[in-house]
Amino acid sequence: MSTIDSLLPAQLDALSADETNPITILANASAVINAAMSDLNWAGFYLYNRKTDSLDLGPFQGLVACTHIRPGSGVVGTSFAEKRAFVVANVHEFAGHIACDAASNSEVVVPLIVNGETVGVLDIDSPLLARFDEDDLASLQEAATVLSAHLDATLLAAVY
Repeated sequence: MSTIDSLLPAQLDALSADETNPITILANASAVINAAMSDLNWAGFYLYNRKTDSLDLGPFQGLVACTHIRPGSGVVGTSFAEKRAFVVANVHEFAGHIACDAASNSEVVVPLIVNGETVGVLDIDSPLLARFDEDDLASLQEAATVLSAHLDATLLAAVY
């Protein structure tokens, strides 16, 4: 599989500079990631809602998606609950997988951590089995770190 352009973190950093709106930052990030990677059917974010204790659908590129995911449920919820990034080669073999899009076959998730607090999850799906590799994961973890440096957890908490 082709890996992500090595310029992705720098692109995200440049797009996020001087921007204070976290939704704007994540909307642009989902568009950049979607354009930078081949064979995707969804690229976006789920953001933690303290009031409802759920991960709510955030900015994304792709088809209609699940709107709320419980921490610990499915791939996204597991990433959030465990504060862990990982690749799932075949989502149909992941216990508790939530099928938001039946065309998704593999997935990569990376938690967004701001000042030690997990505020959401970067979620990317592909219709291909085993689409993502460890190089993709490392690049996306770097991208998430760059994005997290631009996010204000207090602003996100005011919305979510």
